[in-house]
Amino acid sequence: MTTEALGWWGVPLAIAAGTMRGGTPFLFVSLGECLTEKSGKINLGLEGTLLTGAMSAYAISYLTGSPWLGVITAGLAGMLLGFIHAWMTQQPKVNDIAVGIAMIIFGSGIAFFLGKPFIQPKAPQLPTIDLGSWSNIPALESALKISPLFLLGIAIAPLMAWFFKSTRWGLFIRAVGDSPDAALAMGVSIKKVRMLSIVAGSFLAGIGGASLSLYYPGVWNESISSGQGLMAVALVIFARWQPMECLYASLLFGGAQALGPALQSVGISQGYYLFNAAPYILTLLIMIITCSPKRTLNGAPGALGSSN
Repeated sequence: MTTEALGWWGVPLAIAAGTMRGGTPFLFVSLGECLTEKSGKINLGLEGTLLTGAMSAYAISYLTGSPWLGVITAGLAGMLLGFIHAWMTQQPKVNDIAVGIAMIIFGSGIAFFLGKPFIQPKAPQLPTIDLGSWSNIPALESALKISPLFLLGIAIAPLMAWFFKSTRWGLFIRAVGDSPDAALAMGVSIKKVRMLSIVAGSFLAGIGGASLSLYYPGVWNESISSGQGLMAVALVIFARWQPMECLYASLLFGGAQALGPALQSVGISQGYYLFNAAPYILTLLIMIITCSPKRTLNGAPGALGSSN
């Protein structure tokens, strides 16, 4: 193991590296869900979007030799699923939760069916920014290989926060999410705003899938997402629907995901599966805390979960 050469110093190093790697898909999916929920809609189907994005990116990268073309394709695949979700949820008497579950099944099924031929082949991976090239320690060099997608996600978070706060379209989205009646009185098209928000949010989720298959773990298989699309919904609640908080929460979830492998790398195998379950335990705790009837969800869009 690479961290064995560094001893216990390798544990925080491995967790830091895992935070950046594992936090990248969480970051893109949570920012996409934040954008969607700000408009008053919830998209539980992002698990299917994540899988479809991962499969699309890997397949296109393998077929064309261009991983960046794979990333773009993953985003477009996410947009397509987002359009279907947005259209269905805006039909009369249609429940967001039911549509989300259906989209998980649909997106996963499409990814599994079309992705069968690409499980074994090795697709070109995204290039990394090697910040540790100055070091002679392989573990340090590996830990400091940063994906451009991670840096892109960090840039999108403050940009999205500025967008919500300082732009006309950001105001429209917040108005539609908080009070559809008030937005309608302003002359804002509720259906148009929600359609664009869901499609754009799904585009980001698709790119999150690309980071799984083309960066870390860098393969395509049917269990690659491990429920990260669903966990992102809890992450957005934990982040109080704020893009910058989504960034911090994504790093927290990424670090929790890296805890088990980091400890195993220095020979701690007892409780390994418990440490690997850290992201799921964290998700459960968040849901228990936020679902308490004594707790007010500060920052929640007023129309979220309503039938408007």
